[in-house]
Amino acid sequence: MNETAHVVLVGYGEVGTKSSSVRAKMEARLRENLQAVIDDRDLSGRVERTWSRLRVVDADDPEAVAAACAEVPGVVWTRPTLACEPDLDAMVTVCRGLAAEHPEGASFAIDADRIGPKENHGFSVRDIERDAGSAVVEATNAPVDLDNPDHTYRIECREDTAYVSIRRFDGPGGIPLGTQGKAVALISGGIDSPVAMWEMMRRGCEIVPVYVDLGDFGGADHRARAVQTVRTIARRAPNFDMRVHIVPGGDVVERLMDTIEDTRMLSLRRVMLAIGAEVAAEEDAHSIVTGESLAQKSSQTGENLAVTAAATDYPVHRPLLTRDKTDIVAEARALGTFHDSTLPVGCERVAPSYPETNASLAAVEQAEPDGLFDLAAEAARNRTRS
Repeated sequence: MNETAHVVLVGYGEVGTKSSSVRAKMEARLRENLQAVIDDRDLSGRVERTWSRLRVVDADDPEAVAAACAEVPGVVWTRPTLACEPDLDAMVTVCRGLAAEHPEGASFAIDADRIGPKENHGFSVRDIERDAGSAVVEATNAPVDLDNPDHTYRIECREDTAYVSIRRFDGPGGIPLGTQGKAVALISGGIDSPVAMWEMMRRGCEIVPVYVDLGDFGGADHRARAVQTVRTIARRAPNFDMRVHIVPGGDVVERLMDTIEDTRMLSLRRVMLAIGAEVAAEEDAHSIVTGESLAQKSSQTGENLAVTAAATDYPVHRPLLTRDKTDIVAEARALGTFHDSTLPVGCERVAPSYPETNASLAAVEQAEPDGLFDLAAEAARNRTRS
């Protein structure tokens, strides 16, 4: 190898716990997803599979590549590193060079690992930490803090290569996208549903986004914002088709407004699930995803969730079911979807003045007009893509 080379290390978590055959398939998928993000953002770099993780070589901008890869489902962390020969002098030299970027007055620690048989190296982990630490002190006069350092020099010495880094990007963790089949995600245009969609992507599900346009009760601007939240998240998965299925639901809402009062929102949610089921059948998806959170709204009480779920035979996944709103908002901000999710949601105008919070399935079904779900099925068939 050259004296030093830029390499981005990619660490994963759950993937490493799988059987060898499953792990190989998941690593291959993750490698493909990482390469897609790198290429989509016009960055240079080639993803390779080595030992217990993946790495990116030939990256002109390792920091940018590491930041981009850290957005990909399945990634726990990334590190832009300098790779060198796995001998003590080489590692110490690299640390000394990196110390030129050390923030003035910042404390530091050396975090080293030596992987492989002891006979492969004539030094211990303690030798690495001692000599590298001495080099950093000589170059910076910085204080050592092993408990809570401001700056950490990470050294990973393997049999044929050593990697030295001073920066780590945390990833979302989870399972590589595309390893757990397809799920339809109902996107309402509010804060919660894009976060729920993302949580299912973290668990490996390819997503089919569906937005039910509420006609006069939603509007083009609201639809555009909902579509934009999906596009924001889709940047993390450019090799998957995440165009939004736009379902014209205005006629359905008009029918509900004309015929139902206190259980109107429950019937609207039931219709949306029925629409999701129509799309799932055509797209070969195994389930439907919603942004519902227990007790967050009148339609999301335990009793009401049971009533709405009865509208479909498909499993309904609610990854935010037990999450507090403050946590959901924080995640939406981190994902970059919060701003586009803060327009007034159209269905708020559909909600009755005194909504039912403890509905029975029989009462809800009795209030629903004849042909309601036929109308929903027709709307699903007339959907467009955006």
